[in-house]
Amino acid sequence: MKIFVDKLPEALAKKLPPVVIVAGDEPLQHMEACDAVRAAARESGIEEREVLHVEANFAWGKLHEAAASLSLFASSKLIELRLGNHSLGQEGGRALKEYADAPGLRDNVLLIAMGKLDFRQQKSAWFQTLDKLGLFVPVWPVDASRLGFWLRDRAERHGFSLDLDAARLLGERTEGNLLAADQELQKLALLLPPGSRVGPAQIAGGVEDSARYDVFNLTEACLKGERERASRIVRGLRGEGVESPIVLWALSRELRTLLSLHQHLDQGQSFESACKAQKPAIFDKRRPAYQQAIARLPRKRLHKLLLFAQRLDLAIKGANPLPPWEGLHDLALTLAGGRGLLAELPASYRIG
Repeated sequence: MKIFVDKLPEALAKKLPPVVIVAGDEPLQHMEACDAVRAAARESGIEEREVLHVEANFAWGKLHEAAASLSLFASSKLIELRLGNHSLGQEGGRALKEYADAPGLRDNVLLIAMGKLDFRQQKSAWFQTLDKLGLFVPVWPVDASRLGFWLRDRAERHGFSLDLDAARLLGERTEGNLLAADQELQKLALLLPPGSRVGPAQIAGGVEDSARYDVFNLTEACLKGERERASRIVRGLRGEGVESPIVLWALSRELRTLLSLHQHLDQGQSFESACKAQKPAIFDKRRPAYQQAIARLPRKRLHKLLLFAQRLDLAIKGANPLPPWEGLHDLALTLAGGRGLLAELPASYRIG
């Protein structure tokens, strides 16, 4: 059964299942979900714990050995199977299916800690069998639009309150890095009297920028029309040393997707059908962002942006005098509905 991180402690308090799968790439929430399972196991009287690290050439027989071997003083144990981003492979999937099908092994609690599971993996035999036995906890990064509210609620756990404007500013400075955000909250809790209220000035003066971005954050901001965020992310990517061709690839891919959506819509298809026709298909969660971008950017504008992207490709290869990162900033900001840094340069440099 699928359950999200914020509901996990409540679910574990009702019943400790024989299997919990914690899957995702966001480290803070992933760590806390696993901690919640460990705490629930201790509270239920399980004292023995065995950790298995899955690496290359892992012997999957160790899983059954761990489940079958108990100390003289224990009737059950917590088995942690830590996969990280390693693939299960056929042998691993078969071993987990066999584990689930062996009723005697279910006296233990199996905690599977792993990276993100895609839809194909969630349809596999091993996953569906384990999912029926226990809990599946997908761990997703906190969406930028919700980050301020998440931080405001999180501050209350540390014994103080955070103005929403202060929470949003903290979110800007720690986006993509919830560990850093929580560390800042912990520092504030140590420095402030209990019950204090924190405003934007205290965040501005005491919190360094520790945000971490990737190109998918950038394309999300561009599609949603978040101009300031798009500009901030381009600067962040450049500062982190991300290669300019990767940024250009991500932006160009979205331009082509938007043009394809326009084409399907012009043929009389519904927006939902146009999204399903993309390769890969645009899932429900992302469709509102594409719908915003389609409404904001006519086909003619998108063609100009794609031509500009081609000039940027030449600039990155040294065959065009256009400054690459300033051009990428201009491309991203224009895609988001703004006006870029190159607007004051000669016409040959501009998007048009």
